[in-house]
Amino acid sequence: MPHISDSDAWQFLQQHAEQIRDVHLRDLFAQDPNRFEKYSLQVQNILLDYSKNPVTDETLQGLLKLARAAGIENWRERMFHGDRINSTESRAVLHTALRNRTNTPVYLDGENVMDAVNRELTRMKSFVNAVRKGQWRGYSGKRITDVVNIGIGGSDLGPRMVTQALKPYADDRIKVHFVSNVDGVEIANVLRPLNPERVLFVVASKTFTTSETMTNAQTARNWLMSSAFDERAVAKHFVAVSSNTDAIKAFGIRRENSFQMWDWVGGRFSLWSAIGLPIALYLGFRQFEELLTGAHEMDIHFRDQPLEKNAPVLLALMGIWNNNFLGRPSHAILPYDWPLARFAAYLQQAEMESNGKSVNRHGEPVPYATGSIIWGALGIDGQHAFYQYLHQSNTVVPADFIGSIESSTPVRGHHENLMANFFAQTEALMNGISEEEVRRDLEGRGLQPEMIDKLVPHKVHKGDRPTNALLLERLDPRTLGALIALYEHKIFVQGVIWDICSFDQWGVELGKTLARQILPELTGDELSDGHDGSTRNLIQYFKARRRKLAEAAN
Repeated sequence: MPHISDSDAWQFLQQHAEQIRDVHLRDLFAQDPNRFEKYSLQVQNILLDYSKNPVTDETLQGLLKLARAAGIENWRERMFHGDRINSTESRAVLHTALRNRTNTPVYLDGENVMDAVNRELTRMKSFVNAVRKGQWRGYSGKRITDVVNIGIGGSDLGPRMVTQALKPYADDRIKVHFVSNVDGVEIANVLRPLNPERVLFVVASKTFTTSETMTNAQTARNWLMSSAFDERAVAKHFVAVSSNTDAIKAFGIRRENSFQMWDWVGGRFSLWSAIGLPIALYLGFRQFEELLTGAHEMDIHFRDQPLEKNAPVLLALMGIWNNNFLGRPSHAILPYDWPLARFAAYLQQAEMESNGKSVNRHGEPVPYATGSIIWGALGIDGQHAFYQYLHQSNTVVPADFIGSIESSTPVRGHHENLMANFFAQTEALMNGISEEEVRRDLEGRGLQPEMIDKLVPHKVHKGDRPTNALLLERLDPRTLGALIALYEHKIFVQGVIWDICSFDQWGVELGKTLARQILPELTGDELSDGHDGSTRNLIQYFKARRRKLAEAAN
């Protein structure tokens, strides 16, 4: 079966890349002073400027032809229509239905899923209000002051990122904590300062069998029992987000205290569902609805706008251009907005778990790169950590700079300083500084010619480093919802162009399966013959040293 790389559009872009590879971004701006007007657009309260990418009108037309050759419009319609586009699991992909604020019917196998979505939102609202108003109380009659979310992957990264991002919009009624790592240090640190009489645990696991989550949930249950000494306390301190009703009941959670997950929502796209319960408990349900509204408005933009004026499509195409045609597989996410400190980690899972594939939808190996290596940190912190690499290494790393026009927590003089760095860094990455400019600067400082000759090679910046700038009016719930949805649709568009299934994650399963097999070997005497020489000896060393350390401690 032909690959997208066999298409005329792909072949054109490969040839075009050779022509544009040696054209500096400085020259592109010199040739066309109107680049910003041509290569930027505003959606809701977000301005996307992609003019600092090495693209021309010819490049953009080629990329749009590639998108159409891949059938983006058709796949977009199929996703919103509820077709089972997650082909390896025969599932629909309907996270957009979770935030469908216009309540337009969305059918799956002839059934309008909005009925179930709205029922669950109503249940969430009732529960959130009861907890926040002090009507839901712990086993001793005290009101809940702390919520501990126990989950991993999409059940942790999304809610954790959003609650930090929207902290300025929270009150002091509920504090939220997160436990994801099976390393006992994390849950011990979270529980140590808390009062078991005032804690509500949200256990988020679709199957209610996820090893890391259930290990932490059992530890939390034991911790509660050491205070309550009554099994009935579990029902007052635990709720579940899962589809496994039998396992929930066996744990001691009442059915009415469990919230639904559907198989047509992938974990990394689930914060809009009951997985977002910690968000709603922290912010209040009205702010959670604002988050949903912002995402829905981006959904409408993505669904209705032509590709040429479609922000998720254009963001996706810039990534395709830099990765597949210019050979730049790494991509940095650099927020200049402290509340977005965990945004890069969130996108790391969203993108790399979705598009880190090597076979197409038909199971055939693909002859091109899929996905990008997503990493990043807060921009200001990054400037004093890894920006040296961005500016002067031989590896070109495209980057997204994200900042706000107004700070969500204004402090006199700080935001201007922050945004001065935002603008300066994108300009420096694009322009660089030439040998001539460096010499002129050093001469102006009065340095001797020998010292100038010595310093010049170290101070030259080649520039020509592509960036996207995303300017938000302010980081509020509605804008954050739109920003997240923008990247979700970018991921979808890239997956369609690469002809891969973005909504499964079989690569996650193998290591987890082996871990379940190894776990009893760490506590028992038997050791499987199936391990390779390295793994077998590592396990033996671990067990032997652990025994000696235990003996020494006794």
